[in-house]
Amino acid sequence: MDLLKFNQTRIFASHTLLWVGVWFFFVYFFSYNSTNSLYITWFSSILLPLTMLTTYTTAYYLVPKYLLQQRYLLFSLYAIYVLIFTAFLATVTMIGSFIFLSNLRVAETPPMSRNLIFIMILIYLVVGLVSFVHILKHNFNMLTQNKALENKILDTQLHIKQQELHYLKKQIHPHFLFNTLNTIYGFALRQSQQTPDIILKLSNLLDYILYQVQEKEVSLEDELKHIEEYLSLEEIRFQDTLEVSVTKQYNNPSITIPPMLFLPFVENAFKHGAILDGKLRILIDLKADDHELNFKIKNTFLNALPSETPQGIGLPNIQKRLDLLFGKNYTLEVDTQDSWYSVELNLKLNA
Repeated sequence: MDLLKFNQTRIFASHTLLWVGVWFFFVYFFSYNSTNSLYITWFSSILLPLTMLTTYTTAYYLVPKYLLQQRYLLFSLYAIYVLIFTAFLATVTMIGSFIFLSNLRVAETPPMSRNLIFIMILIYLVVGLVSFVHILKHNFNMLTQNKALENKILDTQLHIKQQELHYLKKQIHPHFLFNTLNTIYGFALRQSQQTPDIILKLSNLLDYILYQVQEKEVSLEDELKHIEEYLSLEEIRFQDTLEVSVTKQYNNPSITIPPMLFLPFVENAFKHGAILDGKLRILIDLKADDHELNFKIKNTFLNALPSETPQGIGLPNIQKRLDLLFGKNYTLEVDTQDSWYSVELNLKLNA
């Protein structure tokens, strides 16, 4: 309430100051070649309300309702009406001043006060100035509102993006844990001595999934470390029927990526891979520098019809995550050839 009163007071004060300035403006110009200060004072004072009426009608009615709405024909028409009406009242003001202020002694009146064109020019200088300021203020307010709306839209989009990423992560976690727990269950049934080691490795993976995965980015080394732990779990499960080759080439250990970026691909390789000639073969190749990252994984699989090509529940999710995280700064290619199923991911880093 206090702020509203302050704004109203500020607006009233600014308008009062404007019209006091306009009054002095009139006095200054009507004083040209004249010393009749009494006539000049009264004539400027009588002309001021007419100027105010024309200004407010143009700047606060015609401009916002017609000009800013791009209704130019109606604006021009009504502006002409206002011009004619103002000229009529200015003429009445001139005649009334001759009669009541100078007692028809026209020669004693200021020369400029007898020139209708000059009077109209003065009035419309004020009208033009106020209208110009009003249009500038309107444009500034529109820019401010558009900027605020744009920021609100961006904040909303960011929130939606974060929620979708969180949803996708939640979809990945249960599937990943389900496979790992199945491995432990099988060894526990056999009362294998490797069970404690498997549980320890799973503990490290759980720490990564439940805590570190909440981070926006993790180091590439951490991601590869947990991939290797997952591979070691699978090596225990598959024993001699698994052959894994991991090749890594990167020169900057500080490279960061979103967490759980490669694990779903590795998981799908085991889920949909097939043992051929006594081995499930998985080849992982990673190359990275400060600008680009290339991750490729291949696994053996049984030849299937195109409609039966394994996709896995992780691949669609990871594609959605990549769209949200990298936009157009990535490519993902899937290929099947000679009993090999391969996925290749190329990322542009720091793009």
